[in-house]
Amino acid sequence: MGAVSRAAEGFDRRAFTVSEILRMQELGIIREDENFELIEGEIVPMRAKSHAHEWIKSALNFALVPAIPKSLWLGIETSIYLSDDTVIEPDFTIYPRGTKLEEVKGADIVLAIEVSVTSLAYDREFKSRLYAKHKLQEYWVIDAQARRTYQFAGPRGQSWRRRDAREPNYELTHAALPGFSIRLADV
Repeated sequence: MGAVSRAAEGFDRRAFTVSEILRMQELGIIREDENFELIEGEIVPMRAKSHAHEWIKSALNFALVPAIPKSLWLGIETSIYLSDDTVIEPDFTIYPRGTKLEEVKGADIVLAIEVSVTSLAYDREFKSRLYAKHKLQEYWVIDAQARRTYQFAGPRGQSWRRRDAREPNYELTHAALPGFSIRLADV
């Protein structure tokens, strides 16, 4: 038996690696269309997207695409392999152009954005610690219902040097994305 992790309720669980998950997909054990992330060896199913989620995601897409400089790449729901046992799939990932996807690591990620409806607490708490641990440069969680944005920057261990909550009327911008700005109140 492979690695074992201890679940919150105290029971042991079988921990998987990225290579094992990829092999299970090859064999048809896990379908290609199954929506999940592998978080520190555990398969975490992702829920179906809601209208609010898709509405915000579309607006961000329209704002981000023209602002991406030639030195960066925009991944939309792209699988990012942070370690041998962690695969994430943020709604948006911005990283250096020319980097092979399987070689993108946490510190390469200039900005990751999660649009949240049902997973807001999970994205703001657990995932923010996970992303800090893997040294993503900046991470935003957008509450699709309230149109509020939680910005995390400057990873430090499993925390962040800067944590800000932005109201819907705040103009969201990013230094690496000249020309990018969006006010979620307008969406």
